[in-house]
Amino acid sequence: MPMLRRLSVAALGLVLLFAGQSATAAPVFAANPYERGPAPTTASIEAARGPFAFAQTTVARSAVTGFGGGTIYYPTSTAEGTWGGIAVSPGFTASQSSVSWLGPRLASQGFVVITIDTLSTLDDPASRGRQLLAALDYLTGSSAVRTRVDATRLGVMGHSMGGGGSLAAAASRPSLQAAIPMTPWNTVKNWSTVRVPTFIIGAENDTTAPVASHAEPFYTSLTSAPDKAYLELNNAGHSAPTSTNVTVAKYSISWLKRFIDNDTRYEQFLCPAPTGSAIQEFRTTCPNS
Repeated sequence: MPMLRRLSVAALGLVLLFAGQSATAAPVFAANPYERGPAPTTASIEAARGPFAFAQTTVARSAVTGFGGGTIYYPTSTAEGTWGGIAVSPGFTASQSSVSWLGPRLASQGFVVITIDTLSTLDDPASRGRQLLAALDYLTGSSAVRTRVDATRLGVMGHSMGGGGSLAAAASRPSLQAAIPMTPWNTVKNWSTVRVPTFIIGAENDTTAPVASHAEPFYTSLTSAPDKAYLELNNAGHSAPTSTNVTVAKYSISWLKRFIDNDTRYEQFLCPAPTGSAIQEFRTTCPNS
């Protein structure tokens, strides 16, 4: 019996030893380093302002090349690390004022945003695409807030011809993390070369860029995009994204958070496809975790 007790104690010791080694060797998974802010809720993504205080600074046309100047909106805190960056283009004949509402909305959610003026209000979508990229290069390269921006986590947005420009920008720079064309207009219909997660916003009553000949075929053609979604605003016109719009904001924030910040906490708002009175149609491949 004493021998059996000694063997039992020895066996128990070995079990505890190996258990301890296994516990020690178990991998520790770090939290996503790009998560910014508290866990999201429907109320938080619909709110006029997010959790971060922000400031803004004007970029003079004379101080830059490749685009027409603009306004930078940025979170004032540096405690969270760097932020993703987003450039936003207006549409044909419009100035940055038509998309300026997105600056505070997105900056307060944890992004550095530059809303741009174009070199000419008559610039075509291809030119607007190049200007969006020039604005991102300025934002990360020589702007006053360059140290706040993560140059590897960038996205583009645009309205109308600016939306067509955001598709062009995504096609020419596949390293972008997200693109959001809003009621986009472009004579190019095939965007099968785009390899950027792309969220297209159309409007049911758009007569300038009818969804049947613009937003819908653009979405369908995105055969190489790793993720894509299409939102059609119910009973809305071409200019719907040029003033405060909760539906545009909540799903744009969710898309940008998911793909620029790699924050899967926002997938719940994109997948399964949301419904509601403001949505005529929502198609999605559902973001891949």
